[in-house]
Amino acid sequence: MGAQIREYRQRIRSVSATKKITRAMELMAASRVVKAQQAVRESTPYARALTRAVSAVATFSNEDHPLTSEKEDVRRAAVVILTSDRGLAGAYSSAVIKESERLIARLRDEGKEVVPYLLGRKVIGFYRFRRRDFAAEWSGFSEKPTFDVAREVGERLVADFTTATDNGGIDEVHVVFTRFVSMVTQEPEVIRLLPLEVVEGEEAPDEADLLPLYDFEPGAGQVLDALLPKYVNARLFNCMLQAAASELAARQRAMKSATDNAEELIKKYTRLHNQARQAEITQEISEIVGGATALAESK
Repeated sequence: MGAQIREYRQRIRSVSATKKITRAMELMAASRVVKAQQAVRESTPYARALTRAVSAVATFSNEDHPLTSEKEDVRRAAVVILTSDRGLAGAYSSAVIKESERLIARLRDEGKEVVPYLLGRKVIGFYRFRRRDFAAEWSGFSEKPTFDVAREVGERLVADFTTATDNGGIDEVHVVFTRFVSMVTQEPEVIRLLPLEVVEGEEAPDEADLLPLYDFEPGAGQVLDALLPKYVNARLFNCMLQAAASELAARQRAMKSATDNAEELIKKYTRLHNQARQAEITQEISEIVGGATALAESK
């Protein structure tokens, strides 16, 4: 009985220590997710405005630019996958990886060769464990992405996109990330980054609407050359910020669930400890009464 009581006490101490850790991680994620949400709110309008500007140049000019023109024969497609560097965030990373697997399967069914670009240690570990090939990897910034990293990734993608397919280039670029909707909802999403698609949320004009007129100086080609790298970097940075906010929100929920489970375990082991202690006291009283009765009967 005494060994059982000691075991319950040890389990209570162990679960209590775990509860302190999960509670601390929950509070840290809660404090960081506010800044991450603010960064998303500040970045999204800029990314949309820049995309709208690039769309306007591409739509209202006759310039045949490689970053905006659809290729007739798409043979190699790049898939950029954004996951977390650390765990303890529930199904955050696994949901992104599953979404990327569905996209890769669809692209392969279309007869395209898939070239993965990995961002985050979770997806890097996923590919290395399965000994899959990938083009490039970046890690160490999932919770606090910087524009320098987005620029580095964007430059690599643009360089590969403008390279001929026969020389190892790519024909289109897809990004798989988690869009931050709210503290409760984060949705894995796929966007096509290159070639340029229609701006999300832009409605088609009516027949009676007047279309804007644009005058490009020094020329549409030079404007596109200047805008498109900024567009790629801004969209990638916005995706990274969305993923960072989603990761922190998922970690906060996961740690809160772990803390609640720890509290339930502490209550359970405390109740079992009290029951074992009560049984031990009852047994001791029974032994004392039995001994006293035996002494009385011997006299």
